[in-house]
Parts: sequence; structure tokens; C-alpha cells
Amino acid sequence: MSVMDDWVTAACTELDLDPALVPVPTVLDLARDVAHQVLRPGAPVTAYLLGLAVGRGADPAATAARLTELAGTWPVELGGDRPAD
Repeated sequence: MSVMDDWVTAACTELDLDPALVPVPTVLDLARDVAHQVLRPGAPVTAYLLGLAVGRGADPAATAARLTELAGTWPVELGGDRPAD
């Protein structure tokens, strides 16, 4: 088991959540995309927003995809850092 798996299991136990319901790769990919395309501090905040939406019944993968798409189109003039074409 990896350190991430250990952490997720411990945190889920603390919060009375099922670790099998935590889409770790999805959350990490979303955080990476926001950190690189919008701004670094936006990554944990966006992960929290994803959690709120999922807690209200949103599909994790679909919601993460929507947020990733938003990050990918974030205007450079608002802090976005898209690579040159």
C-alpha cells in the first residue's frame, strides 16, 4: 500500500467515509490542471469544491472533467498559464 493509500484510508476512517469511493487519480489530475493552468493555490480549493459538488450528488468524473475544461480555457489575462501553440 502506498503512502497515499494509507493517508486516504486513515482520513476516511476519521471522517467515517468509504475509501473505495475516493477517486484519488481524478482529484490529483484536477488539482494538477488547476495548479498549472490557473494558479497553484486554486488546486486545493478546487478539490474542495469538487468534494462539495460530489457531496450534493454530482458525478465525480463528470464534475472533474467540467472543472478541468474550465481550467484549460482560463484566460491568460486572469492568471492562466496555457502553453504556446
